Amino acid sequence: MKKVGLFYGTYTGITGAVAEKIAKELGEENVDLHNISSDGELMNNYQKLIIGTSTWSIGELQEDWDMFMPKLQTMDFNGKVVALFGTGDQIGYPDTFLDGMGMLYETFQFRGAEFIGFWPTEGYDFTSPLPLLDENNFVGLAIDEDNQPELTDARIKAWCDQIRDSILN
Repeated sequence: MKKVGLFYGTYTGITGAVAEKIAKELGEENVDLHNISSDGELMNNYQKLIIGTSTWSIGELQEDWDMFMPKLQTMDFNGKVVALFGTGDQIGYPDTFLDGMGMLYETFQFRGAEFIGFWPTEGYDFTSPLPLLDENNFVGLAIDEDNQPELTDARIKAWCDQIRDSILN
């Protein structure tokens, strides 16, 4: 088993592609990639987790995460380190941008997780309060492939540099 379990849900493939880029940036030898739709139960095997989701429809949790939520709500994350990332469309859905990530943050927080990887809100234009830690930070990495694809790789690299020591040691 590798040091980090990266679990993601994806519908259109964007979140899965971001998950692969994160695994590559952190070193594929360190990260086990898991689609939540088939591997969710394996989450218990890791002390360090990276969790990724999109927001679907208008403020809904991505379908695979939604289906896994009853099991997730029974899991204990005390002593586990969690870093979140979310994908969304800040221009088309500013009122619900990254709400899925905010929902997962609340669930993992309630279950005892310790979080790393907060991300600045500077450079984004949205109105949803759900994915926010505070007025200046998201609860995790924010990716908008629809409107800012040219920023994705640099954001992933900077975020991975930020979490690397905590997630890999």
